[in-house]
Amino acid sequence: MSFSENLQFLRAQAGVTQEQLAEQLDVSRQSVSKWEGGLSFPEMDTLLRICDLYSVNLDTLLRGSVEESRTADTAKYDDFMTRFAGRVSLAVAAIIAGTGMCGLLETLGVPELPADAAQLFVITVSVVVLVVSGIQHENFCRKNPVITDFYTEEQKEAFQQKFIWHIAGGVGSILFAVALLALFFSAFPEKEPYESWAMAVFLLIIAGAVWSFIYGGILHDKYDVARYNRENDPASEVKRRNDLIGTVCGVIMLLATAVYVGLGLSLNLWGTAWWVFAVGGILCAVAAVALSPREE
Repeated sequence: MSFSENLQFLRAQAGVTQEQLAEQLDVSRQSVSKWEGGLSFPEMDTLLRICDLYSVNLDTLLRGSVEESRTADTAKYDDFMTRFAGRVSLAVAAIIAGTGMCGLLETLGVPELPADAAQLFVITVSVVVLVVSGIQHENFCRKNPVITDFYTEEQKEAFQQKFIWHIAGGVGSILFAVALLALFFSAFPEKEPYESWAMAVFLLIIAGAVWSFIYGGILHDKYDVARYNRENDPASEVKRRNDLIGTVCGVIMLLATAVYVGLGLSLNLWGTAWWVFAVGGILCAVAAVALSPREE
């Protein structure tokens, strides 16, 4: 496609008239008309403003096909972000589920030491997955700081319907777990092994809810390509703040893991000290809110 065809496509896709585009670029409507008719060519500063306005690179605008680039995921962004969402959500859910399984194994007669070792193994693997996934995500963002928004409105709308179920399902699971816990203790005494059974089931359901929240949330962010581009602009204050948030949250969760292991080894609280991860998650959320860049 020629520049004139690319410009017509971009303007039509944005749903603006020649007059509106002219106002955005501080030129006359006649200039835009001549560009689209192939009768003249804009200056370099104007070309760069068009690139910024429509999130397209200069080479594609001048010599490529913007229409094809909008429908092609050349960086494999969708595949990477989907796998990233799956790994992170499963790793976090596994930490919670592993704690519940540890208590369940002990009530089933498994010796305490093997049960604790199994739980520590799950936590170790999960933490390694989180660290590796975080590094891979950072490398991908550094390599691909700008992604062309190739998602169609239909794709975004279809996911929004799924996202509602991710959130509603997570909330519903938590409420169900609390209700189930109350019903359980109304029928059984609050003593072992009943407490361990109830807590194991409760944590397994909570793990499923956490998976739904995290997986749905990361996929929701995946479709917001404009936000991705804004956050990964190397010169952006947003990127610097997000890097700081990532570092702070990483330190918080590493400290939470260290505290959990310390309590487990020194006081044998493997089955009850899971709350340190919940506290770590809350502190991460607080840090994210406090350090998030503000829109001017």
